[in-house]
Amino acid sequence: LIWGKGDGSTLPVIDTAVGRIGGAVCWENMMPLLRTAMYAKGVQVWCAPTVDERDMWQVSMRHIAHEGRCFVVSACQVQASPEALGVEVANWPDDRPLIAGGSVIVGPMGDILAGPLVGEAGLLTAQIDTDQLVRARYDYDVVGHYARPDIFELVVDERAKPGVRYITD
Repeated sequence: LIWGKGDGSTLPVIDTAVGRIGGAVCWENMMPLLRTAMYAKGVQVWCAPTVDERDMWQVSMRHIAHEGRCFVVSACQVQASPEALGVEVANWPDDRPLIAGGSVIVGPMGDILAGPLVGEAGLLTAQIDTDQLVRARYDYDVVGHYARPDIFELVVDERAKPGVRYITD
């Protein structure tokens, strides 16, 4: 297993010309509290790079868009079959791609705007209108009028957590 150290200071939502962009990498996207923290920061375009090519990933991307009422852009890698690469991979069919792709762009109501692009490398594009987010969030706002602050509270520690600290005294 490989694990990279991070902390709450590494979860920004950034203002851009396209809108407020944020997101998570690969399976971090399946962490509901992380998503809630990002929704509360006003993410408008959720970026979700992955190597997960399974059908369930497509379902997850549509769910995140619908849950957070945001646009989702998920880029999934593509890697040819062992046969095409001239290699052998134990317990893997020679003609099956190692990573089949599945990049997709999803609208704030869970509708697919482009893709999924499967079995080939390519570029997906879609026109997005962040004004749609106002209408979508008026319908349902997971961190607004449906958040139930009377019973739920999420506390996010955004302090940087250095691996080494020096204390003198």
